Amino acid sequence: MEAALDSGAKVKHIILVHGVCHGGWSWYKVAAGLRSAAAAAGHAYRVHAPDLAASGIDDRRLPEVATFSEYTGPLLDALRSLPAGEKAVLVGHSLGGLSVALAAEMFPDKVAVAAFLSAYMPDCVSPPSHVLMQHGEGNWVSLLDNGMKPQDADGRLPASFMFGPQFIQQKLYQLCSSEDITLAKSLIRVGSLFLEDLQARQPFTEERYGSVRKVYVVCKQDVTIPEAYQMLMVAKNPVDEVREIDGADHMAMLSAPEQVVKCILDIAEKYK
Repeated sequence: MEAALDSGAKVKHIILVHGVCHGGWSWYKVAAGLRSAAAAAGHAYRVHAPDLAASGIDDRRLPEVATFSEYTGPLLDALRSLPAGEKAVLVGHSLGGLSVALAAEMFPDKVAVAAFLSAYMPDCVSPPSHVLMQHGEGNWVSLLDNGMKPQDADGRLPASFMFGPQFIQQKLYQLCSSEDITLAKSLIRVGSLFLEDLQARQPFTEERYGSVRKVYVVCKQDVTIPEAYQMLMVAKNPVDEVREIDGADHMAMLSAPEQVVKCILDIAEKYK
């Protein structure tokens, strides 16, 4: 269901991109809040929270998704299908930041602004995997019971990844309600960080990804991607603006949905 549109108003699109093991469902509070707020204010926004490949209710299985581009396919398809002259506000969360970066590299003319909500944000110097590898190697967070393992014996497929129940409760959703934690434990699926594929990629280019306007939204109580690491990524890839959300854990869209809604609408209006 989409927000009501003013007749004659130019449609603006907001696309919410989930992180690893999650799906469009993780944005349910923010998507509903954006639609209600947009309708009340008379803004002509369409809000979309797609399931990336083998995520959410997408019917593909992880072994069917060999590359990060295939995984990001539903987002790329959404941009590809935009009518001529229309642009989208992209909001990437966690690993979704790399999907947003790939979309900006491929379709820079279709992206009004790329917003990174406590998300991995690559630069134009290193392969996209660098922000993942640097985070993993820097002891920024204890992985607890998370698991990563090969999908096949000969290594043709990317390694699988899954959040463990302890990590979900203590690191990922520590400020979320017990209801949202229960929902997450019911709906998350085995995913992949696609490290092998991302390591083999060339850096994103200054001419395409680098030309897209960017906002980084820092979640100050995030202990999965801590504030210090979020700011390290910003220092290596300067953005148009840095915003902060206090009282938000890594799953800001669930722990602080009203603040996230306001932040996204402010960004959408400022960079339209």
